[in-house]
Amino acid sequence: MYFGKKVENKNERIPPNQHVTTSFPVLHHGNVPYYRNLHEEWSLTLFGLIEGEEKVLSYDDFYKLPQANSLNDIHCVTGWSKLDNTWNGVFVKDLVRGIQIKPEAKFVILHAEEGWTTNLPIEDFLKETSMLAHSHNDKPLTPEHGYPVRMVIPHLYFWKSAKWIRAIEFTDKNKPGFWERNGYHMFGDPFKEQRFSWD
Repeated sequence: MYFGKKVENKNERIPPNQHVTTSFPVLHHGNVPYYRNLHEEWSLTLFGLIEGEEKVLSYDDFYKLPQANSLNDIHCVTGWSKLDNTWNGVFVKDLVRGIQIKPEAKFVILHAEEGWTTNLPIEDFLKETSMLAHSHNDKPLTPEHGYPVRMVIPHLYFWKSAKWIRAIEFTDKNKPGFWERNGYHMFGDPFKEQRFSWD
């Protein structure tokens, strides 16, 4: 499956006060995780306000899900935008197929390595463009960019696209994540310049 299309008028695609780059800057907090054996060391847990027990996907389970491609632009809160990115991975809609999310679940908390988290409304997590990606521009993600799997939420500032994702929590509370507790916006719409809590 392929999702996305190029928009010819690039000016319409660039949020206010962003500059376009062809590089892929590396920005993160904490250490970069490295894995010796993904089949033993990596898994993805879905938990919280879902029916039944939490669901744990092994690395092999993740690759058995429907694989797809997506084309989009990404926008970093620090001011750079990178256009026409191709991602390979699993759309969220395919990840949660077969999971019954309780109606009181209004938010999602993404949990990554080293206790890093970020929050977003459930409708943004479930958006048709939301993906868990393992490759960028037809190459596996590098450790610095989130290998083996990262979120891609292209309509929000890129800090919401958590690297090194390990768990997804469904909750009724909008709990601020790491950067949100440190002054970043709780939502992060780049076209509204929602960079900081006072924006």
